[in-house]
Amino acid sequence: MYDFAHPLEDAFEGVTHSFCTLEFEIHRPLYDWVLQALDFKNPPVQTEFSRLNLTYTVMSKRKLLQLVKEHHVSGWDDPRMPTICGMRRRGIPAAAIRKLCRTVGVTKFEALTDIALLEHCVREELNATAPRYLAVLDPLKVTITNYPAEGVPELDAVNNPEDPSAGSRKLAFTRELYIEKSDFMLEPVKGYFRLAPGREVRLRYGYFIKCEEAVTDADGNVVELKCTFDPETRGGSAPDGRKVKGTIHWVSAETAIPAEVRLYDRLFTVEQPGADGADFLTQLNPGSVKIVEALIEPAPAGLPAGSSVQFERSGYYCVDPDSEPGRPVFNRTVTLKDSWGNKQGK
Repeated sequence: MYDFAHPLEDAFEGVTHSFCTLEFEIHRPLYDWVLQALDFKNPPVQTEFSRLNLTYTVMSKRKLLQLVKEHHVSGWDDPRMPTICGMRRRGIPAAAIRKLCRTVGVTKFEALTDIALLEHCVREELNATAPRYLAVLDPLKVTITNYPAEGVPELDAVNNPEDPSAGSRKLAFTRELYIEKSDFMLEPVKGYFRLAPGREVRLRYGYFIKCEEAVTDADGNVVELKCTFDPETRGGSAPDGRKVKGTIHWVSAETAIPAEVRLYDRLFTVEQPGADGADFLTQLNPGSVKIVEALIEPAPAGLPAGSSVQFERSGYYCVDPDSEPGRPVFNRTVTLKDSWGNKQGK
């Protein structure tokens, strides 16, 4: 019945070209025969092309429906889903999808497109358009022991180095800060240039700080760093010419806003789920989402749902509709490259 209805509906509705995926190629003779037998004027033409297939996901409507019905995902708009509403919620820009399609092109060759190509298109688009902010996903407290009683002036931060018209914003530099736990190592290994006992690093948009003491709990876990800052290094350079190799991001403990950050990863653990007769459900990635309690600077806390941002040194994120006043929720769209993480195989 489908083969009979397909050409008739196209002809009645004035369709000129009916584009189908390759599995309909063998149906074309019947499609053409029905149209010729009924002598339609200007009959439609069926043309076939290969379906866009991406690695680490499934594109079959049947399989996507199964994922939704069996609650392997939260719904059709789950940010891990390759649906339009899922990609929108994840923060993938329409321009990036169009660029992917132009790059891949229309072909009859059954190909599997590496999802890294889509991620590359996303990074290129958001690098040019997304404002930059500071966010700490795994906070470690830092106390500046020589912080002056009168305080220090606010710091200037660039909103987007790719777009000078985006301007700048002010950041409060306070006695107590938070940095990423991964930006401190009690016993640094070779090639690690971030903060360590007796070592200086540059705070993004701020000053050089030096770790004087690491405070640990009863289990030996570092819970706080006592640091000093050099007030002459505002903006990231020292008058005496000394250099530091590491620059890390931070937020002020006084002004930081709590935020839920959802770290999305690939939905499946293999490039081609279900290949060679495998049950694709057994290949789901149990670590495809991780939720963390982060601290962010105040500026992005009030952005509307769907807004894209870059959390510096972390990745690109999108404001989720689940956000509430004073409690923003961000979905990770795609990561940034991390030179140290790459060395560690992360």
